[in-house]
Amino acid sequence: MQAFIQTIIDKHEAAPVRLLAILRDIQAEYQHISAATIEILATALKLPRTQIISVIEFYSFLHTTPTGKYDILLSDSITDRMLGKQNLMFYFASQLKLKIGELRSDGLVSLNNTSCTGMCDQGPAGIVNGYALTRLDRPRIDAIIKLIEQHTPVKQWPAEFFAVSDNIYQAGLLLQAPIKPGDALKAHFQRGAQNTLAEIDISGLRGRGGAGFKTAMKWRFCAAEPETERYVVCNADEGEPGTFKDRVILNSYAHQVFEGMTVCASIIGAEQGFLYLRGEYLHLYEKLQAILQERRESALLGNNILNQGINFDIEIRLGCGAYICGEESALIESLEGKRGIPRNRPPYPVSQGYLNKPTVVNNVETFLASTKIAVHGGQWFADVGTEQSQGTKILSISGDCAKPGIYEYAFGVTVAQVLNDCGAYDVLGIQVGGPSGTFIDIKESQRKLAFEDLATGGSFIIFNQSRNILDIVKNFTHFFAHESCGFCTPCRVGTSLLKKQLDKITEGHGSAGDIVALEELCQLVKNNSHCGLGQTAANPILSTLQRYPERYAEKLKDISYEPGFDLDASLETARHLANRDDAGAHLTQVEED
Repeated sequence: MQAFIQTIIDKHEAAPVRLLAILRDIQAEYQHISAATIEILATALKLPRTQIISVIEFYSFLHTTPTGKYDILLSDSITDRMLGKQNLMFYFASQLKLKIGELRSDGLVSLNNTSCTGMCDQGPAGIVNGYALTRLDRPRIDAIIKLIEQHTPVKQWPAEFFAVSDNIYQAGLLLQAPIKPGDALKAHFQRGAQNTLAEIDISGLRGRGGAGFKTAMKWRFCAAEPETERYVVCNADEGEPGTFKDRVILNSYAHQVFEGMTVCASIIGAEQGFLYLRGEYLHLYEKLQAILQERRESALLGNNILNQGINFDIEIRLGCGAYICGEESALIESLEGKRGIPRNRPPYPVSQGYLNKPTVVNNVETFLASTKIAVHGGQWFADVGTEQSQGTKILSISGDCAKPGIYEYAFGVTVAQVLNDCGAYDVLGIQVGGPSGTFIDIKESQRKLAFEDLATGGSFIIFNQSRNILDIVKNFTHFFAHESCGFCTPCRVGTSLLKKQLDKITEGHGSAGDIVALEELCQLVKNNSHCGLGQTAANPILSTLQRYPERYAEKLKDISYEPGFDLDASLETARHLANRDDAGAHLTQVEED
């Protein structure tokens, strides 16, 4: 064991910033990271053992106790549940003769839930030893169990078990007519760095990860920093349930994404880039590594790119199952081998990012768009869309529709058009932007996809009239409670309280006062949380309470409060909590009570 671990440490140059990669390799070999292993790592990497333990405990794909030789996780996303995931999970457990969340007594197999695997268009989905499983059903589960009991290595399982489709149904400016590798760089070098940046500015391109910050402004800020060492980071940690567009872009358009990173590096003066790839996309890792090597051999990466005196290379770092790492500062912490805790801002990454150096962090789709703009010019892009939202948006569409998959639209498209194109009928509502976004009613189908109306990172989950609104909200609320990083009290405690309060109501034990208390708690968590997770965790409740109050009312019962309980006074106290500096302490007291 010690010899193997030393080989892994040497492979990663004993660099503490590569702690996650080291832990992933050890986990894959031994199914967990033992106390003895932690001691070896602490000595070799010159890190406190407590720091290593805290990192392991933070990420859901790392374990200090053994998992099975075959470690199976099933996606618990709402789209998977809609396809019968719960029954499949119970069937899987019964046939394997183990309990969900446990290691079988022979150590061969473990089975558990995971939040989402990014396969919402081809579920029910899961993961075995890190590799994606799609389109699960009972016959496929029977075949998987047989392979497990025969101790067949995962790499020898049938390829169709791991088949991941792109499912592109509508291509626009970005997805149609891919450019040849090197074309964007040639256009960029011919035009010059400042002129290329000017074209990005003319295009009006805004970040496609959800926040919508102007891309040219971010790059310009980073380039203006006095530090000479700068970094480019591509955020491919799309953990939002219902979102899978980045998976498709990286599978079929990776050359353009890497080229966009290289154009950015040339403009800001960076020599090192990172693709932070979510752990659930392990199946893409080797393919992406091969593309990077191909680009190096074609002088599109590495030293003296296209004989222009530009040096830049890209390293892929894999995540370990933490939704919070989609937040850019948490992602940077993870890149540095730490827990993915969002940083206080300011300073922003453009001035103090990776290793406290100026860093540009952009979404996969943003880099894809910048490459096409470098070739075709800014006006080509700006002529499409609306005045405030130029260009196109790539959508991940899943749920109750005939054709779940990828659709690219010019900004300004109506929700009605999207529903018609994907074959969605008898619609109850749509979750726009994933659980952290907005749930809209079918009556709002004339609303437009744009930053000035319905802004989204790229997810549409469609629900028909047969679905239960409260089941949907419950799934989303449980997701946020599970994924909270635990850094700040309003989110750590607040999301747990939201989960408990909502469960109380949906299970028929609530009263009208509980609804009011739920709303108050939503505002408290939203207004006092440290980062975007906590600030948006209450959105599923708030948006559905506004649109479907009768669905909540149907679950209430008429109860009498105990003598001496003053509901009005208690709620008045809650209203003031959001304005207090010690709101977190009060939430902790509420939880204890």
